[in-house]
Amino acid sequence: MQTKITGVELRRIAMPLVAPFRTSFGVETSRDVLLVRVVTAEGEGWAECAAMSEPRYCSEYVDSAQEVLRKFLIPALPKEGTDAHGVGRVLRPFTGHRMAKAALETAVLDAQLRAAGESFGSYLGAARDRVPCGVSVGIMDSVPELLDAVAGYVDEGYVRIKLKIEPGWDVEPVRAVRERFGDDLLLQVDANAAYTLVDARQLARLDAFDLLLIEQPLANDDMVQHAELAKLLRTPICLDESIESAADAAAAISLGACSVINIKPARVGGYLEARRIHDLARAHGIPVWCGGMLETGIGRAANVALAALPGFTLPGDTSGSSRYFATDITQPFVLADGHLDVPTGPGLGVEPLPDLLDEVTSFSEWVAL
Repeated sequence: MQTKITGVELRRIAMPLVAPFRTSFGVETSRDVLLVRVVTAEGEGWAECAAMSEPRYCSEYVDSAQEVLRKFLIPALPKEGTDAHGVGRVLRPFTGHRMAKAALETAVLDAQLRAAGESFGSYLGAARDRVPCGVSVGIMDSVPELLDAVAGYVDEGYVRIKLKIEPGWDVEPVRAVRERFGDDLLLQVDANAAYTLVDARQLARLDAFDLLLIEQPLANDDMVQHAELAKLLRTPICLDESIESAADAAAAISLGACSVINIKPARVGGYLEARRIHDLARAHGIPVWCGGMLETGIGRAANVALAALPGFTLPGDTSGSSRYFATDITQPFVLADGHLDVPTGPGLGVEPLPDLLDEVTSFSEWVAL
């Protein structure tokens, strides 16, 4: 269903995190979030751009996303109307900027589905009405601090724990968590490309801890060395930053560079491409799971819907709202028995609460079409 877009609001909000979140590429204490609101003849649609404030996770950052949306992507939208698939086609000539493209496509899809009265989950092909949730635990100052944090998340009911690692913070924290919480805890690690193939022997020491997977151990652009590393480890390798499209996923599978894929919709350009990667991986027997980018309720709603597709057989980083924010901008997502419910309302099934949104807004601009 094509819809005529009258304009797009770009809104920046400042969201303090309940605790600093440290990975191998930096520490975040707050989220500078870009929200995209598409206004159409029938209503509106919302989306969240997952770009961070600095270009560390990838080359995109929130200022660049806002600029490329304002200057190039929004003006490229057809004035006669379009749908979410059409957005992808008209944005294809612009190189990169997948997170910005994903936000615009998602906002149009939200508006399209709200007008049709269909939920994200139904449209994408959700097979479940709730999804199991894992939690990502950042690098800590000490092992006792890490154990306390993990104990808190286990007590909250999270069914899987992911530990961020880097050289100097890998075997010992993983050993401590495994010894404290036992072999039944679903445990995996994420290196965010902090290692090289020279570190293969050190990474092989993690085989002793029966991990679900080791995520993105090597550089984003080096599938060949990931394939070499996979031959040296018993622990399954999962790719994250390396996978920016279904074509990348096909290449990684063909090379033997991974046996698991983390699908982050923002990283691959949107939920339509994310579904293509899901379908490809499922056809090859490769399990997938849904990664997170410290999203507010807007991004979380779409991720939970995606994680309900049948090929998502591992718990994702779809934590409850309270994991990151004291107050979310939507009705909060609350963990129940280690799961989150898939929203069933039209579109995303959630929308920002106006008073809360105004409190955290730092800037907004209107781009007419």
